[in-house]
Amino acid sequence: MSGDGTVGKALDVLDQVAAYGRPVRFATLLEASDFPKATLYRFLQTLTSQGMLAYDPDRQTYSLGVRLVRLAHAAWTQSSLAPIARPHLDRLSAETGQTVHLAQLDNAQVLYVDKRNAAQPIEMYSDAGKVGPAYCTGVGKAMLAFMPQSDLQRVIKQQSFHRFTDHTYTTPEALCAELEAIKDRGYAFDREEHEPGIICIAHPILTDRGRVLGAMSITGSLETTNLTQLETWAPRLARTAEAIAYEAQAWRFPDSHLQHTGT
Repeated sequence: MSGDGTVGKALDVLDQVAAYGRPVRFATLLEASDFPKATLYRFLQTLTSQGMLAYDPDRQTYSLGVRLVRLAHAAWTQSSLAPIARPHLDRLSAETGQTVHLAQLDNAQVLYVDKRNAAQPIEMYSDAGKVGPAYCTGVGKAMLAFMPQSDLQRVIKQQSFHRFTDHTYTTPEALCAELEAIKDRGYAFDREEHEPGIICIAHPILTDRGRVLGAMSITGSLETTNLTQLETWAPRLARTAEAIAYEAQAWRFPDSHLQHTGT
């Protein structure tokens, strides 16, 4: 539960509704909520009256509201790499035939801001708008490897180090050794660290001063490709990342969410 007062608690409720991915009844929310019945109802009423949630009286369900959609669109347009990167992702996906991801760091986690599916789509966790771990994804490690040490140490302390697969890094020491190798090489791999059978090559998107704006990856399944094949796309991936960074700087891209990460 958030410790940021009334606003933070209301946002917790908003997150709870969003997490279901479908309209949800009050009883379902109450069952999983830390709030008393009256408190939860009050937050739901306030969020609904402000247009952040929508209530269907016939089905008696809550869902995300139109005002939230407008705000999300504005954030996507103003604070995301997605509008700039869109044509580059299209070209890279068409050229490689693989899934292409675009991600940024948000409060020490990976936020997938855009995705292009492979010519033959495969089922995987990552979709635009989803949040994933930084320590065991290619895009996450690509961003971590190029962060300033002071920021990196803070972000590493916020990682869960949950073991998703037999290949997941589960200690800060192992992750830091991997990040050093990534920095030397210039790009990262996901060796089935987050999902079994899913691999990728990822490249950071950096300003000309080396500040991390985001990362992008070419992702595939072991059923259709391997890391050696994906690595042949490293030069193309690097050129795409550089092109996105160049356009982002010309657009005066805002500071990364990372700068506001709490300790």
